[in-house]
Order: sequence, then C-alpha cells, then structure tokens
Amino acid sequence: MYESFFGMKNTPFSRNVPAGALYEPPAVVETLGRLRYVADRQLFAVVTADAGCGKSTLIRKFAESLPSDRYIFMYLSDSKLTPRWLYKGMLDQLGLESRFYRGDSKRQMQKQVEIIRTLEHRKVVCVLDEAHLLEKETLEEFRFLLNYRFDSMSPMALILVGQSELWDEKLRLQRYAAIRQRIDMNCVLPHLDRSETEEYIHSHLRYAEGPENIFTDSAMDVIFQNSGGIMRVINRICEKSLMYAFQKQKRLIDDHMVQYVVDHEMLSGKEVRS
Repeated sequence: MYESFFGMKNTPFSRNVPAGALYEPPAVVETLGRLRYVADRQLFAVVTADAGCGKSTLIRKFAESLPSDRYIFMYLSDSKLTPRWLYKGMLDQLGLESRFYRGDSKRQMQKQVEIIRTLEHRKVVCVLDEAHLLEKETLEEFRFLLNYRFDSMSPMALILVGQSELWDEKLRLQRYAAIRQRIDMNCVLPHLDRSETEEYIHSHLRYAEGPENIFTDSAMDVIFQNSGGIMRVINRICEKSLMYAFQKQKRLIDDHMVQYVVDHEMLSGKEVRS
C-alpha cells in the first residue's frame, strides 16, 4: 500500500504507534507531570478532554512512566461499572478473588492496599477510564473508598478520566458537590493548535521512517482547519490523504488533495470532528 510507495518502514497514523514515539504537546507534558505528583502523593484527580484529544495516549504514557518496583498500576474501563464490580475489577488486577457482598469486597480491597503499602512499600494507582458514563452511585463510592481513615491518609491514588461532560454535566453540579470537594487536581487536555498539529504530523512521519515533508504547508492548514486540532481526526485525514496520494501516484500532498479527501472520503464536517 502507501507505506512502500513512500518508503516507510512503519504505518504512521495507526493506533498501535508506541507511546514513546508519540508527540507530546506542552499540555500533555504538563499533565503527565501533574499525574506523577498525584501518584506520588496518593491524591484524587480528574482528567477531561473532548473525544479524540489524547486521553488514551496520556494514560499509556503515564502508566509507562511509573516504576513497577514503586507502584502498582490498575486500569478499569467499563461504562456499566457498579460499586460491586468496581471492587471486583480492582481485586482481579491484584490477583485476588473478590467476595460477593460489596461491603466485604471493599474491606478486602482496603486490607490488600494496606498490605501493599506497608509490606511491599509500593503505592497503588488506579485509573478509571470513560468515567463520564458512570452513575452517581459509583462516583460516590470513590469518595468512601478514599475516606476510610477519616481524612488522615489516602490509601491510593485515584484518577478519573473522561470526556468533557464528566465535569461540565456531572461533577460541577450541586448534587456532586461532596465528590467535587474531594478532588485534589483537575486537568483538562485542550485541542492542538496549528503549530502543534504540524509537529504532531511530523512526529508520526518520523516514526514511519520515511520522508517527513510529504504534506505542504497549505495542506497542514487544511488538516488543522478540518480537524479542529483533534488528534484522532488528524490521523484519519492524514491516513486517507496518504492513500489518495498513493492512488494518484503523487509523492507530495497539497491543500487541494487534502480538501478533496475531506469532501469526498470523510464524513460530513460535523461528523468529522466527532
């Protein structure tokens, strides 16, 4: 396909690009630093962003940055997660079979975390993805989980990751005030700006180990205008543009080619940014 046509050794805009090869915009670098602080101090954090703006990439980079001899990293992603299945998911990742009743499994979890802290001298970090889909009952459970020692010490670091509505349509509301008051750090990932979009594209082309100057400056402008700086959409436009260039046997992609791809091979403008 287009990889051999452009002399690439790797596919540049696929989902399986290694985390270490991915571009880190300033906002991601800053957020990674803040999350490492959360992990070290065992705090409660919330990370939000619009769909496609790099939450999954951030989680991958964050997980890889935590030394396994100092941290135990747990990751949960389940839109239908109930309190009982929350504890079951955590205990499963710790290699334990959870008890049937929620209260029993909660105490079991708390005991195991205490063993990890005092005997293994490691800290527990739990990331819960897609948190914007969780019901209030499950979100409330995090407050109880972090508060079992009467505010004296947090047993683990807990990070809720979700789309922007997690904050805008849930946590900022009065009925979530008790949870919101427990949040130690709130991080928001913005869209890429024009220069960051160009850097993002070049970093993926460097990973592909082919030519970097495939897209003209005007093509970069059109990609940015039609993607809104959303990484997932940038990937789709670039991927389809490379395929189109291969079909036309063109080694340079200009603004007219990108616009053709957006108009004829992508979804409508509104859907392109979803």
